[in-house]
Amino acid sequence: MMDFDRNWWAVIIGGSSGFGLAAAKKLAACKMNVCIVHRDRRSAMKKIEPEFERLRETGVEVLTFNLDGLSEEGRTRVLDGLCEQLGKTGKVRMLLHSVAFGNLKLLGPYPGAEAPASARAKIAADAGLPKERIDEIVADAFAEGFNAAYTLVDDADDYSNRQFLGSEDFSRTLHAMGYNIVEWVQDIMGRGLFAKDARVLSLTSEGNSVAWKGYAAISAAKAVLESVTRAMAVEFAPRGLRANVIQAGITDTPALQAIPGSARIRAQASLRNPFGRLTTPEDVANVICLLCTDEASWINGAIICADGGERIG
Repeated sequence: MMDFDRNWWAVIIGGSSGFGLAAAKKLAACKMNVCIVHRDRRSAMKKIEPEFERLRETGVEVLTFNLDGLSEEGRTRVLDGLCEQLGKTGKVRMLLHSVAFGNLKLLGPYPGAEAPASARAKIAADAGLPKERIDEIVADAFAEGFNAAYTLVDDADDYSNRQFLGSEDFSRTLHAMGYNIVEWVQDIMGRGLFAKDARVLSLTSEGNSVAWKGYAAISAAKAVLESVTRAMAVEFAPRGLRANVIQAGITDTPALQAIPGSARIRAQASLRNPFGRLTTPEDVANVICLLCTDEASWINGAIICADGGERIG
């Protein structure tokens, strides 16, 4: 395991769970100081604070801010505190944007797919069993982890047919998960806090090109994120920044669990993945750490897949 320069800092926007927290743990283990921005309720902090304390036990400096990192006021508070902590020698080696704040409404009413019910009816008829019994067997099998049953499970109940995406839903999602990263980069750069060779990283998903129901606003935001990353890779390269996006495989994080139909997404991914399992936050954290090394300095403007080959399965 490598050790980074003790004056280097990682700024992680969205670092109290999932990819952000896993990255903080990996980088702290490699002796990089971490500044974590998150927004969590007081009740959730009982679980989160012990995680932050374990980061401090590695011997690195740890700053945490529980506030709205999407607002200019929140960003200013973080960077004021970070400036004070960095002093004259500390520099930001890496900025990771790991915000999961998007709207998961449908575009319009969804009646549900007809194929699963038709397939179960065919199985019932061929087996000479009541359709209700086949429905029960399929539901139980899927609940018990038999992933191949996902094609036979009804999906209509996973989606709300009462509220649908509007312009404000799109606007908030595009800002939070699409271009808020640019605001952070501009402000960190404006204060002269980046190291001479700094890394700007963010996270996308297969939902950037595959249409998952209820994911339209986030999918649009991922397209924006990838576009602005390419722009930063070109425009900020003379300033020493390398900007890349990591396309993580399906990972069982709180963000995934919030997506309608996530159980079927997990099942399909585990069947497609050549390694027969889902991606873990630690898998992605390892890639983030690698991209912070000197040897990764020539990687710029790329979408890097960290999915074990899931996308080609």
